[in-house]
Amino acid sequence: MLIELKGVHKTYNNGQPLHVLKGINLNIEKGEFVSIMGASGSGKSTLLNILGILDNYDEGTYHLAGTLIKDLSERQAADYRNRMIGFVFQSFNLISFKTAVENVELPLYYQGVSRKERHAKAMEYLEKLGLTDWSHHFPNEMSGGQKQRVAIARALITQPQIILADEPTGALDSKTSVEVMQLLKRLNQEDGITIIVVTHESGVANETDKIIHIKDGIIGEIEENTRHNAWGGPMMK
Repeated sequence: MLIELKGVHKTYNNGQPLHVLKGINLNIEKGEFVSIMGASGSGKSTLLNILGILDNYDEGTYHLAGTLIKDLSERQAADYRNRMIGFVFQSFNLISFKTAVENVELPLYYQGVSRKERHAKAMEYLEKLGLTDWSHHFPNEMSGGQKQRVAIARALITQPQIILADEPTGALDSKTSVEVMQLLKRLNQEDGITIIVVTHESGVANETDKIIHIKDGIIGEIEENTRHNAWGGPMMK
């Protein structure tokens, strides 16, 4: 099992205690394409932060590829993130004064990869996502869909086992949202990457193979989804 959570609780104490996750049990296998769906305040982003080792939990256990993730030092947490996980965010989180290729290179810079090697690899991933012609453009010169594809290339460059996507279509129009979800689906099917999408949109969730519903910090229904390509969008080449 790639991801295994048992009885995970999380409470924030900002003056008034807020019990956000209330005993989460969750198993995700290698190669799954899963969405975690819930309304605002349901706990889905907190769950994503715990899965991504960006936040700690109070009770329970979280095993990632058989390793207990609990009370890690910041260095240990960063090491697991760098080796195992790629992140894609709603707001893209690109650095405005760096070109597309420089943004994609960044994770390899932090890993100490040589300039020549990281540039070559970044260009390879931009080509894979159809962005070769945009490699030397800055984020403000690109559309929302292009920026999200740059962000996905950046997430992929360390060859993670897992991509965590937090509302990846939230800032995109419906046509571009379809294209981004089709791209994630292709990466899952062709490269075997485990992809977890957090969303409040049923149209996005319907593109994944399994929909995990979360409400008030508790996981409810888990739907095996047979309605592939529900939006009828063209598969991206």
